[in-house]
Amino acid sequence: MYRTGKAVKSILPLTPLLNTERYSTWLVRNSLSPALLRSVGATSVSPLRGFSATPPPPPTATNESYLSGTSGAYVEEMYEAWAYDPKSVHASWDAYFRGGAYQAPPSLGSSTRPNEVSLSSMMPGLVGGMSESMSAAGSGKASSAVIDAHLAVQGTIRSYQVRGHLAAQIDPLGLNNMDREQAKKMIIRSVTVDEKDLDTVFQLPKTTFIGGKEKSLTLREIINRLENVYCKSIGAEYLHINNLDQINWIRQRLETPGALQLDTAEKRLLLARITRAIGFENFLAKKWSSEKRFGLEGVEMLIPCMKQVIDKSTELGVECVVMGMPHRGRLNVLANVCRKPLEQILTQFHGLEAADEGSGDVKYHLGTYIERLNRATNKNIRLSVVANPSHLEAVNPIVEGKVRAEQFYRGDTEGKKAMSVLLHGDAAFAGQGVVYETMGMSELPDYTTKGTIHIVANNQIGFTTDPRYSRSSPYCTDVGRVVNAPIFHVNADDPEAVMLISNIAAEWRATWHRDVVIDLVGYRKAGHNEIDEPMFTQPIMYSIIKKHPNVLDIYSKKLIAEGVSTKEETQAVVDKYERICEEAFKKAAEETQIFHKHWLDSPWSGFFEGKDPLKVGDTGVHEETLIHIGRRFAQGPPNAPDFKIHRAMERILRARNEMVDNRQIDWAMAEAFAFGSLLKEGVHVRLSGQDVERGTFSHRHHVLHHQTRDKSTYKPLANLYPDQAPYSVCNSSLSEYGVLGFELGYSMTNPNALVLWEGQFGDFANTAQCIIDQFIASGQSKWVRQSGLVMLLPHGMEGMGPEHSSARPERFLQMCSDDPEYFPPEEEEFAVKQLSHINMIVANCSNPGNYFHLLRRQIALPFRKPLIVMTPKSLLRHPECKSSFDQLQPGTEFQRMITETGPASTRPADITKVLFCTGKVYYDLIKERRERGLEDKIAIHTIEQISPFPFDIMKKVTEQYSNAELFWVQEEHKNMGAWSYVQPRTQTAVGGYHRLLQYIGRDCAPSPATGSKAAHKKELTAFLDRAMAL
Repeated sequence: MYRTGKAVKSILPLTPLLNTERYSTWLVRNSLSPALLRSVGATSVSPLRGFSATPPPPPTATNESYLSGTSGAYVEEMYEAWAYDPKSVHASWDAYFRGGAYQAPPSLGSSTRPNEVSLSSMMPGLVGGMSESMSAAGSGKASSAVIDAHLAVQGTIRSYQVRGHLAAQIDPLGLNNMDREQAKKMIIRSVTVDEKDLDTVFQLPKTTFIGGKEKSLTLREIINRLENVYCKSIGAEYLHINNLDQINWIRQRLETPGALQLDTAEKRLLLARITRAIGFENFLAKKWSSEKRFGLEGVEMLIPCMKQVIDKSTELGVECVVMGMPHRGRLNVLANVCRKPLEQILTQFHGLEAADEGSGDVKYHLGTYIERLNRATNKNIRLSVVANPSHLEAVNPIVEGKVRAEQFYRGDTEGKKAMSVLLHGDAAFAGQGVVYETMGMSELPDYTTKGTIHIVANNQIGFTTDPRYSRSSPYCTDVGRVVNAPIFHVNADDPEAVMLISNIAAEWRATWHRDVVIDLVGYRKAGHNEIDEPMFTQPIMYSIIKKHPNVLDIYSKKLIAEGVSTKEETQAVVDKYERICEEAFKKAAEETQIFHKHWLDSPWSGFFEGKDPLKVGDTGVHEETLIHIGRRFAQGPPNAPDFKIHRAMERILRARNEMVDNRQIDWAMAEAFAFGSLLKEGVHVRLSGQDVERGTFSHRHHVLHHQTRDKSTYKPLANLYPDQAPYSVCNSSLSEYGVLGFELGYSMTNPNALVLWEGQFGDFANTAQCIIDQFIASGQSKWVRQSGLVMLLPHGMEGMGPEHSSARPERFLQMCSDDPEYFPPEEEEFAVKQLSHINMIVANCSNPGNYFHLLRRQIALPFRKPLIVMTPKSLLRHPECKSSFDQLQPGTEFQRMITETGPASTRPADITKVLFCTGKVYYDLIKERRERGLEDKIAIHTIEQISPFPFDIMKKVTEQYSNAELFWVQEEHKNMGAWSYVQPRTQTAVGGYHRLLQYIGRDCAPSPATGSKAAHKKELTAFLDRAMAL
């Protein structure tokens, strides 16, 4: 409104145009009417007349500009005559002009057509300085009322587009819908519309498509059409988007007349899909009335909505759809969207034992993977529903990571072949922070999946909590505004409106590759689950719900009234699906066991077949490979002498070269060797997390930056070999929960990739505890899903305070599944069998060479397990924390425990004190021992792989040092660190409690570390004194 008003004000005070030639040029450029051109001598035309005329000229002539060509003036005269009196021209002309193919030029003169406002009446200043003949042609006077009327119409149209959703009838229960008259007052609040104005014809602005082919409408019709578009079953929020092309794209699809119309075949298909969705819920309710299943009753339109989204997306080129969803409606989605065999779903209700490994999960948490023909498009489609715990939105980033990986391996850089669909509950979508974290990644170059379709199954309630108590925003979907996603609220009792929005959402994602939100507003027929009583807390809502007909009754009545279907035909569809369910029920009753593998959401085709399950590949690498990688890692881009590198970075590159010359590596070089050698072998490596490109402690530097040219970078590890696998190193958003989930999803897609997430400090991983607990630690047991994800967590007590010291190793160790009282059989494959049986690996390496082997072992294993590594901070530059090339050669391997090799190892029977430790404290201990001259009296061993515990090595070492007292030394407090994990397992390795492992370290404390440097040093000195005491 403001811009329009400003534009009109700038036009009105135009001074008389005295330069006729210049004005004629302006007229030609702006295509003005022949009447005006005649007055300035630009053309010569006969006076207006009525013709019983010949048919219209051929298209080649009519398509020419009316300012040039042989027939332009003639066509305009015909149009003038027709506009005044349609009967005055030949019937063929009448048909031609009525068809809308001809667009009349604008006129500055007085209009003789009914209900049309002339431009001269709006801009008298424009014609005031013209010749007398021009003045005669345009003698209208300024009318502020006319200007106000046009501006008011534009304002009204925009008001509906901006605020119409607030008045939309989107609540099927009618509890929150606005009264029609009240709505109109709220929308057109800045304009007074008189009854006499309603039949005035107004030209439609470019900001609306409600006219279709018509260029002008009466105000009454304008308002009527706007109400039908914006205030019926669809509430559209899209004017917050800052891209005008995207706004107009949505306007066109919503406003074009006939957008909501379906043909008979589409209506019958829609009815069949509604029947299946409701039929499935009714069947389960009939067979298992008291069983929890978290059904969809009240928002069954979710199933047709999803199917339409998938159909349209498949039609537009999508081959793979990965879905994430909460428990409500999951069984129905598996049955009717994925088409998982019904008997496999129904056996989950029979309480059968599983025939394969794993503890399993409740039926409404399970995922699946289906590859089938999409009947609607006759194209193959892969559908995957990712397993999800009760943590409702936790699956969101995992789905995004999985889709990103699918796109990567397909070379789908534009996101045209693989896409994500996320389903949400209304309370969770507004309440769970991971929703924001996931959406925050949607436009990041290394994390985007080129648009996600979000569908909210809006029950208008969260468990027992009303929306007014569960969110501060007007809608549960307002988080979508953050990423400029269009949001469509739609009444779930209007199936045809749902279909329109499903199509728009699929087309939006295919066209613009951005997120879109469908808010499917329904209700929840039962309580939170089927045996819950909702009348305790929502008596009014549920008294209405009890009387409310379901969507099948509503839509079937509509189609019967339209003559599209009969009552008998509708019942036949219901009966047919009932028979299908009964047959599946009989098959399910014959089953005696279930298989967890039937519910796997990420199968790795061909990975396990033909492999020795206990054979680990060699993790050593030839020296020439190490040298090549080291040299490339130590230089900037070749053949680019103008690439200006930071002076300090040049010093780091020289140091890398010197390490290669000396056949010695530090931590950063060990990591580069592990990554580079895997890349050479064709293994994709992806490192992600906060500040990982440089490294929190400025040690990694995997991306070199041009110092005088913005966005000019070079990645040495991505340019080692011409045929190497891709290397991705990506600084993430400041998120742990979302990004760790994303990388876990990425790792699930393909086992032949090393995927790593690094915490800025290990302390911050607890923000992602849900991903660690619900997915990483227990995912294989619950869902038979393996992952080789690596978590790098900087850890070490170095006086940096409570939040920059501990990665909380005790929490990871507590979740490890090896039995502290069970000593596995000692055999050749002891180590690999332990790894096969454990749920995740926890390590704290003390030297770079072991870290190198640990990373390479992730790919060399014949299976995949998550790996948690406590990585160093001060050791990154510690002069003693180095490894030789000899430790990396073929034939060398990861050492689960590094035992004493100094003077104390020569006379083990004479040693009276043995210290076991892990990580950085090893260097504190050997330094203290050296300074006190105790190297031949105290033996120190460091455990590199804490879980699974090295029972066999511990047994061997304790037997070797048979006369020594055993101590565990750690820098963490007694109630933290590895002590509580190591102590009972050491006793098992020793063979009982006759020889106790004793504790040396900090006392119990609620905080991981002191904030005082002085207190830190005092604690360190105290436990080192105890460790060295004989």
